[in-house]
Amino acid sequence: MQSNWDKSFDLVMVSEGGFSDDTRDTGNHMPDGRPGCTNLGVTMMTWEIYVQRKATIDEMKSLTRDDVKPLYKKMFWDKVWGDKMPVGLDYLLFDFAVNAGPGRAIMCLQEAVGTTPDGGMGPITFAATVTQDPKELIEKYTAAKEAWYKSLHNATYERGWLNRAEHVKATAETMVA
Repeated sequence: MQSNWDKSFDLVMVSEGGFSDDTRDTGNHMPDGRPGCTNLGVTMMTWEIYVQRKATIDEMKSLTRDDVKPLYKKMFWDKVWGDKMPVGLDYLLFDFAVNAGPGRAIMCLQEAVGTTPDGGMGPITFAATVTQDPKELIEKYTAAKEAWYKSLHNATYERGWLNRAEHVKATAETMVA
């Protein structure tokens, strides 16, 4: 529901941190060969898609929470139908969409609810989602998310991703009415 958007955004901002141009992070590689970066969890490529033009490293460094909040709403929260999801699950989906992309977040949801994992949110996935016990679904979703992280075999980031998954799960569980 819409009322959980601001809280979910604030929580994601705590997880995302500041500027990074770590070349080990695939999100910091631009498809045209330019060096990329991430700030406030927004990759340079995502920012360029959002603003529909090329960006500079200096522009990325200067991004603020107010700059990125509408991007997060449009490109992540809305894509996982955050306004329609049960409270707690909305945050869980949104956080993973930011970290791994909306398509991957939706695919993990589809695996957890037993629908065809195609990465697109639609009426079948939504119906399967809202008819399940939210706390059980949070457990199943987190397990699917953790399995995906482990499948990447990324020793640099895996522990942090798994810690984030557990923290987000615990927070999502406290949101469930």
